[in-house]
Amino acid sequence: MSKYYKNFPRRLVSALLVMGVAMSFAQAGDRAEKYSGENRGKPAQPSQINAKFQQECSTCHIAYAPGLLPAASWRKVMGGLNKHFGSDASLTVQENKEITAFLVNNASNRWSASTAPLRITETAWFKRKHDSHEIPPTVWKNPKVKSPANCAACHQQADRGDFSERNIKIPK
Repeated sequence: MSKYYKNFPRRLVSALLVMGVAMSFAQAGDRAEKYSGENRGKPAQPSQINAKFQQECSTCHIAYAPGLLPAASWRKVMGGLNKHFGSDASLTVQENKEITAFLVNNASNRWSASTAPLRITETAWFKRKHDSHEIPPTVWKNPKVKSPANCAACHQQADRGDFSERNIKIPK
């Protein structure tokens, strides 16, 4: 019997172990993108920004990247601007139509969760990324942060739709 066949079981086990590790990493990547049916699909921020969207929405907060929510959520948000999280953010019919079209056309295209949340902070992927294991509760009480809705407080490129961990700086 050759040396190759003598070590065959050990080599087979090693090969299977390597394949299993590789598959685990691949599946972990899939889970990161597909959490509770909330796979955003498209980039969070489209390459072309609508000027009216940028102007109107960034008056009070960052103009949230359209790819962070599904089209149904954006329709709900834009349909209730007269009671927009405690403020009247009403627009003209034409402005509303233009901004809604921009948001819907650039919304997440792979959302399969049964929900259409009004707040990005209500999504399962947001909660997973910002739970108390990741973000200490004291961060939200920091006057420079104020609330989980203030993405730009920690995500330095939030206005560009870039929420990568390399661009996070939690205020002290």
